[in-house]
Amino acid sequence: MNRQPRESDIVKTQTPPRVLNRIEKKKRKIEESIRHFALQPEHLLSRRIEELDRKWDIERVLEVNASILGLSGLLLSLKVDKRFLLLTGGALGFLLQHSLTGWCPPVFVLRRLGFRTRQELDREKFALKALRGDFQSISPNRSKKTPSPQ
Repeated sequence: MNRQPRESDIVKTQTPPRVLNRIEKKKRKIEESIRHFALQPEHLLSRRIEELDRKWDIERVLEVNASILGLSGLLLSLKVDKRFLLLTGGALGFLLQHSLTGWCPPVFVLRRLGFRTRQELDREKFALKALRGDFQSISPNRSKKTPSPQ
């Protein structure tokens, strides 16, 4: 069975070791942050979870930047010079490459700037939700559905 790797795995494999080490240090900071929040009141946990919900992941940043470059190239080609279509073509080429392989050259720059994958953001968010007690009502026992009374 030929299974394609997840996008976050591809991004990690294409990220240079030096950058991965910096990300690993950030992970340790995130772990420290989670330990810190474990001792905080619920409203602070909720505030951090909301911050994480608003954070842009690397995919979103890449899509927005490609859209801005593509539209800018299109408008400039109409108003200034047709050669600006190369900007549009480059942005679309990178976006296509990213959608097919999970990686493109701007990913390297965005990772260096500290953007995280959605999976990395969600990992922190779900740890905080567990601390807040969001999953306490979930039973580990799988029970069969009981017939509803008629």
